[in-house]
Amino acid sequence: MKTHIITYGCQMNEYDTHLVKSELASIGAEFVDTVTDADFVLVNTCAVRGKPVEKVRTLLGELRKEKGKRNLMVGMMGCLAQLEEGQQIARKFEVDVLLGPGALTEIGRALEAKNRFWDLSFREELTHHLPPAPQGALSAFVSIIRGCNHHCTYCIVPTTRGPEVSRHPDLILRELQALKDVGVVEVTLLGQNVNSYGNDQEGFPKFGELLRKIGEIGLPRVKFTTSHPVNFTDDVVAAMAETPQVCGYIHLPVQSGSNRVLRRMAREYRREWYLDRIRAIREAMPEVVLSTDIIVGFPGETEEDFQETLSLYDEVGYDSAYMFIYSPRPGTPSYKHFQDLPREVKVERLQRLIERQKEWSFKRNGRWVGKTVEVLVRGVAKDEQYAEGHSRGNHPVLVPASQARHPGLYQVEIKQATPHMLLGEVAGATEAATIPLLMA
Repeated sequence: MKTHIITYGCQMNEYDTHLVKSELASIGAEFVDTVTDADFVLVNTCAVRGKPVEKVRTLLGELRKEKGKRNLMVGMMGCLAQLEEGQQIARKFEVDVLLGPGALTEIGRALEAKNRFWDLSFREELTHHLPPAPQGALSAFVSIIRGCNHHCTYCIVPTTRGPEVSRHPDLILRELQALKDVGVVEVTLLGQNVNSYGNDQEGFPKFGELLRKIGEIGLPRVKFTTSHPVNFTDDVVAAMAETPQVCGYIHLPVQSGSNRVLRRMAREYRREWYLDRIRAIREAMPEVVLSTDIIVGFPGETEEDFQETLSLYDEVGYDSAYMFIYSPRPGTPSYKHFQDLPREVKVERLQRLIERQKEWSFKRNGRWVGKTVEVLVRGVAKDEQYAEGHSRGNHPVLVPASQARHPGLYQVEIKQATPHMLLGEVAGATEAATIPLLMA
């Protein structure tokens, strides 16, 4: 069967697509680049915010028209598929195959059924075919845990991906070794809450111990996302500091600087706990790069609450942040029980936070000017004048394309910083180039 897969959403969804491709390859599927060439179109969906859901609606409407013209199967998987909202959409647009995030390994049975096949169950074990190592790729994702046992009032993930299920460490280590063997130099460990790894399975290593085991494989770069502050233990901090392969970059969502809002979010920690974790991290890794998630305009957030978020941002001094206005999602407690704030209030606060973030990003990025950092160059940028890549701290970096003709790891001397990127020259490059000044 000629198959085309369309993916929306996060890195976990990208990995799930890779996983499903390996399952399909095991039954002889052929992958094509366009819908028009496909016998089966599979849409991997996101349900965290409303915009991706609308994109899926539009796409499925177009696919239903295509089904009316020829023999075409349409499948839907991912977080939206798990929700009643997604199931209503699937019925409306005549979706043939519907798989929740816990049932992706059933894709083979779904196609062999040659009939409507829906499976929204969760498995108690996270097992699947070992995905094929990507030939020629320098970076890759590896899933280590599925689901989340926290129940933040704004979040749909516990509903869509179920409770935490850790993948067996032997399978993780085998996959990582296979990636190293084909030349991958950077892996990102994925999970809704990676640092609670092993808590659900007796005899599994905890996340800090897993990081140490992964370090022994010898991959040059190991990263992970995403973490929950409650589970960011001293052992995780120590494992990062003591394992050279683990990059000094941490994404640690805070969501709000106000204890009152954190309680309404059911985040299970308070501002003081979060700042204690930041202090412990920086004591162990003074050069660590920190990013976060912040939700602006959560129901009931006052101007005083928002000022506390701004003050926390100043106290931490993040290198970067992902900032969102609150998006009510059907099925979450905040949607059921809290009244949303006016959109104009949320947008105005977001703009103020973005300006604060730019100031801090410019300041934090500036500390790298004059230093030499390791950069993984991915390829030539759109304007072809530069090659683009990222540092171990996840900074976007540009270097003259003439100095980095091939993807790979380079030592780069940073010459300039903006709030959004670093610019440098390959250390010892024979073809020196002048980097034009970019506006900050």
